[in-house]
Amino acid sequence: MHPIELAETHVGPSMLRRLAAAWPKRATIRTDMAGVVNPGEYDPSLLDYPLHLMPFSEHPRFLEASDEQRLLVNTLAWIAYNERVIAAEEHVANPTFEKLAHGVFPGVDRYEVKEVVQQSHIDEVWHTYMHMMAMQRTREARGIGLEESFVEPVTNRRLYALAESMDEQWQRDLLYLMWTVVGEVSINAFLDLLAGDKSIQPMHALIARLHARDEAAHGPVLAELMKEIYPKLEPERQEFFIRYLPEAITAFGAEDYELWPQVLRFAGIEHVDEIIADCRAKEDGEVMMNDFATVHRLLRDLGIEDKVKYHFVTAKGGVK
Repeated sequence: MHPIELAETHVGPSMLRRLAAAWPKRATIRTDMAGVVNPGEYDPSLLDYPLHLMPFSEHPRFLEASDEQRLLVNTLAWIAYNERVIAAEEHVANPTFEKLAHGVFPGVDRYEVKEVVQQSHIDEVWHTYMHMMAMQRTREARGIGLEESFVEPVTNRRLYALAESMDEQWQRDLLYLMWTVVGEVSINAFLDLLAGDKSIQPMHALIARLHARDEAAHGPVLAELMKEIYPKLEPERQEFFIRYLPEAITAFGAEDYELWPQVLRFAGIEHVDEIIADCRAKEDGEVMMNDFATVHRLLRDLGIEDKVKYHFVTAKGGVK
């Protein structure tokens, strides 16, 4: 094989080997399971979810509600957040890692690639269990008897709708890959907001901190994989990736205005339609998060920064 061809075939193997070698000491499932299973005392005086992440937290109609109702909304927001994470892991990330492991995409057939893919897949399954335990502990501590799940999160809904509109399997496969890549390389911007928040339950901050530590490895893994996959895609599929990637970014940054009415009504909050309409009418009212600097960096590395039609902004806090 020509030396140049060999170099092109082995994009980033040293990075992947380092990530794989670090997994036994880094992975939450290998190092911090005890802290999740036995998290310590629950402090009922602390919040379950940061107030500033609820778009209506300062709305006059919401503030008119009783303390008990507003606390219930806050608890439900934490439960809904965990359900969103689980839905993203189970229905988007895990199927994509399975596709990566089984050679659906080009350029991922080497051992070091398969190793980090399997490690990441294990992490994602563990995250589902970790967030499931977190929700159950909160339900028990707060006496929440909610049996039904909330609506499927907006991120997943938009993926499903777009995938269903496609005629070819390769199109659906690439959409799942886009959603997974955007999620894995950008999720820490949101997780860090919870991990460093002193107003919420220490266990909730811990869950976010441990999840973020795993995702700090997943982001580079997916970035390195895309550097191998994208150049090997057929031109038609590269164009498809460029065309629909903004849809994935927008979906991950969106406020979920099908979820929030459910949360408010379950807690008995009045004037829900007014609250939601006012939130949506605000500047950037449709946006939950706009910090996608890591996605932007990946597009520069792939050489398609100028082709992807998305307006990246710099957000100090990662939220609107």
